[in-house]
Amino acid sequence: MRKIVLNLAMSLDGYICDVDGGYEWIKGHGNHSLDSHEKFDINTWAESIDTIVMGRVSLEDCGIDFIKDSEHKKILVATNNPNYKTQFEHIEFIHGDIVKHVVNLKNNEAGKDIWLFGGARLVEKFIENDVIDEYIIGIIPVLLGSGRRLFHDFRVPISLVLDKTFIDDGMVILKYHKA
Repeated sequence: MRKIVLNLAMSLDGYICDVDGGYEWIKGHGNHSLDSHEKFDINTWAESIDTIVMGRVSLEDCGIDFIKDSEHKKILVATNNPNYKTQFEHIEFIHGDIVKHVVNLKNNEAGKDIWLFGGARLVEKFIENDVIDEYIIGIIPVLLGSGRRLFHDFRVPISLVLDKTFIDDGMVILKYHKA
C-alpha cells in the first residue's frame, strides 16, 4: 500500500529554508566521528517514490535542476492561482483540496510512495488531516534564527513511533511512523 511520506530537512531551530527560500545551509559540519554505521541513502529512498507533492512557493524555491532531475516522477503543486503555468509536462497544478486529491491518489491508484516535499503551510494541512504515514526529518547542525518554520499552528496532536535514527556528518535523520 502506498504511503504519504514527509521527508525534509530543517535547522535545529525549526526552519526549512532561509528568509530568501534558500537551502544552501543544508550540509554537515565536516566531522564524521559520530556517524552511525547505517546511512540514510536519499537516492535509494527516491526510488521508492513516484509522486512529489509541494506548494507553489516550494516549486519556485527548489530550482530548475530539481524539476529536471524529477522528470520521471509526477509532481503535484498546490496553488490558488488557476492561471499558474510551467513548461514542464510532468507538473500538475491542483487548485482545490490538495489533501483530498493526494489521499484519493494514495488509496485509489497503484504506484509507489508519495513524497510530501513542503512547504510549511502545505505540510500543516496534511498534519491537521492526519494523513501522513511516515515522517523523515533531517536535523541540520545550524541555527538560522529566521526563515520559514516547519511547524506552525496545527491543532491536532499526533503520536509517532521512532523507527530509525541516522547520523551523518553531524546531521541527524529521524524516521517515524504514525502510532
